[in-house]
Amino acid sequence: MSFQSIARLIIAALLLTACAGSPSPTPAVSPATPTEQTMEQVRLGMGFIPNVQFAPFYVALEKGYFRDAGIDLVIDYDLDEVGNVALVGNGDRQFTVASAEQIMLARSQGLPVVYVLNWWRNYPVAVAALAEANIHTPADLAGKTIGLPGLFGASYIGLIALLESGGLAESDVKLDAIGYNQVDALVTGREDAVVVYTNNEPVQLKLRGYDVTVLPVADYAQLASNGLVTNQETIDQNPDLVSRMVQATLRGISDTLANPDEAFEISKKYVEGLDANADVQREILQATLSFWDAEEGELGASDPQAWENMQQILLDMELLSEPVDLDKAFTNAFIEP
Repeated sequence: MSFQSIARLIIAALLLTACAGSPSPTPAVSPATPTEQTMEQVRLGMGFIPNVQFAPFYVALEKGYFRDAGIDLVIDYDLDEVGNVALVGNGDRQFTVASAEQIMLARSQGLPVVYVLNWWRNYPVAVAALAEANIHTPADLAGKTIGLPGLFGASYIGLIALLESGGLAESDVKLDAIGYNQVDALVTGREDAVVVYTNNEPVQLKLRGYDVTVLPVADYAQLASNGLVTNQETIDQNPDLVSRMVQATLRGISDTLANPDEAFEISKKYVEGLDANADVQREILQATLSFWDAEEGELGASDPQAWENMQQILLDMELLSEPVDLDKAFTNAFIEP
């Protein structure tokens, strides 16, 4: 399937939903102490299943940060990332968590989605190989068979960026779509290397006793990653809601960074079966923290250069036919309270 065909499939999914209104808040006795009558319900599309990597939202819920902001937050896991972006773009949902490339693809088709909080400051995709394979740099991937979930999404885009950093093109390697079976595919020798999330599969491999080499995309290319997304209508008509949503989320991220053990315990209430493999899941959370962390005053802020870099990758892959207006695709206006 060509890159253009992949892009058309993604865009087709984005355009399948229709518009709907959002609830209005009811006036209250005291905005400082919201009651049930003053709360504004917000549905947040998460895109996957409950997972310890969403700990900042669980922390903010459990500690009442959304409630304090007058927000009755409901997390929806009903759709994938593309579907959630479509709902937000069409006004059927006010917020979602999504990756930067989906924002650019949506805007290229006229969906007015806007990225308002940078959650993942570093791109989490990496290539992993067993140490015995002697793959130490992106250039070492030449001629190798690389397993990845498929020719789509953040894993695919991250791999192309990594290959480019090593002077390689996609034609210099053999790609194998294996779904989400990277660990088994690597240890059984089916693949020379696999595309993974730095904070996930390498943790599993090391805990199983395997010596692995990891090439994080973030070490070679600064790309915009996952964050909180809304739409232009919500920004124009209810900027205070956007600000409150961003600030409550930032409090959850800050608390998780400051006390990951507490965040893990809180996550047990929201993620079924987290105790079943607590050692692995705790390590995954610990490994994830560095992707969220930032210098003081920079938590939640987007790096314009990271967006430029991501857009160039999409143009190189022909997933975008022309640049989008990045000034409208993301904003840092809501980061400061």
